[in-house]
Amino acid sequence: MLVDVRPLRVGEFRRLWAAGIVTGLGAQLTAVVVPLQLYGFTGSSAYVGLAGLVGFVPMAAAALWGGALADVRDRRLVLLATTAGIGLTSLLLWAQTWAGLRSVGLLLVLVGVQQALFGANSAVGRAVVPRLVPPELLPAANALQSMVVLSAGLAGPLLAGVLLPVVGGQVLYLADAVAVSATVWAVWRLPALRPTGNGGQRQEVSIRQIADGFRLVARHRVLSVVYLADFAALFLGLPTALFPQLASERFHASDIGVLYAALSAGGVLAGLLSGAFTRVGRHGIAVAVSVGVWGLAVAGFGLAGSLVAAAGWLVLAGGALLVLGVFRRTVLQTAVPDGMRGRLQGIDTVVAAGGPRLGDLAHGTAGSALGPTWAVSGGGVLAVATALTLLLLFPGFRHHRAADAVPPASTHR
Repeated sequence: MLVDVRPLRVGEFRRLWAAGIVTGLGAQLTAVVVPLQLYGFTGSSAYVGLAGLVGFVPMAAAALWGGALADVRDRRLVLLATTAGIGLTSLLLWAQTWAGLRSVGLLLVLVGVQQALFGANSAVGRAVVPRLVPPELLPAANALQSMVVLSAGLAGPLLAGVLLPVVGGQVLYLADAVAVSATVWAVWRLPALRPTGNGGQRQEVSIRQIADGFRLVARHRVLSVVYLADFAALFLGLPTALFPQLASERFHASDIGVLYAALSAGGVLAGLLSGAFTRVGRHGIAVAVSVGVWGLAVAGFGLAGSLVAAAGWLVLAGGALLVLGVFRRTVLQTAVPDGMRGRLQGIDTVVAAGGPRLGDLAHGTAGSALGPTWAVSGGGVLAVATALTLLLLFPGFRHHRAADAVPPASTHR
């Protein structure tokens, strides 16, 4: 029942995972400082919102490009370059603060560049993991990595809140740049991860290669349904855009932090209990059940009348979201040949980032028109209905198992 640590027996994965703890905390420091700095420069929340759009567009484009690059180049070198680039951008963020430039344009450009590097890095990193651990350990490996991200999302802002009044944003940018060096070291220690197709020969990335990834998704019904299930959960059921309104109208404005923390805490708790689900073989069923539980929990949260009940439902929702991410990623990593994994992870990065952003817009609009209860609970019910519909309409998805994975390509070992 406790956390499944079997992947940590693989030295290369263990180093990446441990380094990710340090780097994830550092990244959260920058995530806190950037909006504060933007607001301090402009006095306007509109610029803070603009930073999200400025970051998303290059991130989505770079994720698709980086995923394609991971399929035709040595993944170790691509991961090393993008990781080092993220660290360099954090160093430039520190430099602009140290120089006292107070330039909104420069800050937005640096945010866009860093998010582009993050998008490419994320796609490549997820394509690396199946080359490091055997297929039967992929659910556990994905759970461990998701737990690190969620833990950093909890601890990072708290750490930033403690350090910011003492050392200032300039030092936090520098701390992020230093923290990235841990992952640079871990990636440097990896063996060569050359492409397995086309005789391992180096190729150039083209639009056609990126389009091949989308064509594969269109042809492969299970992949299409998994993407659809994940997008439906994030678009229909992620109610974070309504947290401020709910905290203000139903609880207290200061309680908003509890709502955000409860969602992340649920994911961390599920990660700590990953031994209960990482050996599940029916991956299609696992994806659908996760979406269903997520939707039920969100619907319950929308109807909760007390902060304790609301936090409890969000903890359950956060746990379901982690399980959904684990099995979604595992299906995408195992159901295709190694030479297509990078492109699939690039598409996954876009879907995972785009769903919540579009969902924020939908929930914000519905919350203003119908009120937060209908918007939140209605979205949760629709997510449950989507999960049931996908199970009924697509038997291939319903019957998809770990045994349906493509035989692993030859790795460095």
